[in-house]
Amino acid sequence: MNKKDTIGIFDSGIGGVSIWEEIHQLLPNESTIYLADSKNAPYGNKSQDEIISLSIKNIEKLIELGAKIIVVACNTATTNAIETLRSKFSLPIIGVEPAIKPAILQTKTNNIGVLATRGTLSSTLFSETTSQFSNEVEITEVIGEGLVTLIEEGSLNSLKLKTLLKKYLEPMLSKNIDYLVLGCSHYPYLIPLLKELLPQNIKIIHSGEAVAKQTKYVLEKNHLLSEKKENTFLFYSNFQIETLKNILADYRNKVIISKLDF
Repeated sequence: MNKKDTIGIFDSGIGGVSIWEEIHQLLPNESTIYLADSKNAPYGNKSQDEIISLSIKNIEKLIELGAKIIVVACNTATTNAIETLRSKFSLPIIGVEPAIKPAILQTKTNNIGVLATRGTLSSTLFSETTSQFSNEVEITEVIGEGLVTLIEEGSLNSLKLKTLLKKYLEPMLSKNIDYLVLGCSHYPYLIPLLKELLPQNIKIIHSGEAVAKQTKYVLEKNHLLSEKKENTFLFYSNFQIETLKNILADYRNKVIISKLDF
């Protein structure tokens, strides 16, 4: 590993691009390689063994492509596989978890909502994090069944997506939540729609900024921060690349998007 190597990022599909954006904003001098494992999306309905196996495959490919650090830009992969991954690989590995702690510390109604995948909500790590910080706060957890698939299809403005979201928000709204925690890296792409559906007093939070700060901290600690001015931003999908192109439209002049078997 050296400073000239890249930040390697993977997710079960396009969702982790929301994490990439935060990392790129904070660390513009860093080259990045992003793997969208869309062929196997969503991870949320898979067994822990499957999630670990897919995560190992993704990291091995990123190392082969020159990664100096790995960002697991997937809540389900983090909560189910991070300990195994850190024991197997020697390079630094950053995970992403639902932003439960800030929501619990800032809630005024003592009620928060968490929208996440089945794989995240059922994980030991999520359970431990929740019990560690919850105290007097009631947490309404809702599985966002079907949301990742619709986002992967590029159906962000579909009636089906809007109908599903309304259904998932109902139990949270009935509990008078004032914070909605997005527990899947795909879900920040729902924020415009969520703002339409939610009362203005409900704050929406996700983990992107915290992951970017942690990535910077670990790179500094390991003396791996890049000093380059010429950088590359590579995005690979093992399925179709149209949705990836659409969500990266604002960066079209600086990113390279390709299909890759992995």
